[in-house]
Amino acid sequence: MHIRDWPAEERPREKLLAHGAGTLSDAELLAIFLGSGLRGRDAVQTSRELLATHGPLRALLENDPVGLAGLPGLGPARACKLAAALELGHRHLAAALERGEVLTDPASAGRYFAQRLRGRGHEVFAALFLDTRHRALAFEELFQGTVDGAEVHPREVARRALFHNAAAVIVGHNHPSGDAEPSAADRAVTARLKQGLALVEVRLLDHFVIGDGPAVSLASRGWV
Repeated sequence: MHIRDWPAEERPREKLLAHGAGTLSDAELLAIFLGSGLRGRDAVQTSRELLATHGPLRALLENDPVGLAGLPGLGPARACKLAAALELGHRHLAAALERGEVLTDPASAGRYFAQRLRGRGHEVFAALFLDTRHRALAFEELFQGTVDGAEVHPREVARRALFHNAAAVIVGHNHPSGDAEPSAADRAVTARLKQGLALVEVRLLDHFVIGDGPAVSLASRGWV
């Protein structure tokens, strides 16, 4: 049965219009993008097969455009459109922080760090510098390591904060393993950073750990 023959409430486009994109499954969202499926399959079936074979969704979308183009049901044109759509999403998420707006929702910082750091093959430690009104001044990747860790120097974080005339800093790093649970070393680094930044009158607001799921906030655990 073709998707157009499905009950209206089950069609991905109609569901999106009626209830919002957040109510759709990964396969349904991908099906809307594809528009049509492989021969003998509708777009939802094709999307499910793509996710089953090359997924989950994060793994599928971490392919570069050339890799996407080689997957069944995509091809060069759709691969380019998908890569462009992903970049638009990344830029939309970054815009609120990079255009100097006041950071009123701490969770948005976690999503921003996740967008910038998730999927890296090695550990990267980054900092978001803020002014007295918690408007974004700059985002910098400060330290890089191996798959096991990165050495963090609080003095360098403080130096960059002074360079940007920052009043506050949010830091974050990724766990290439995908497990975002903060380690004892993460907690120790956070304590050292907080102490070092306080010496130059800069507040450490949070430390996010990025893995496969949502960013984990050390501040929410009471560790900042």
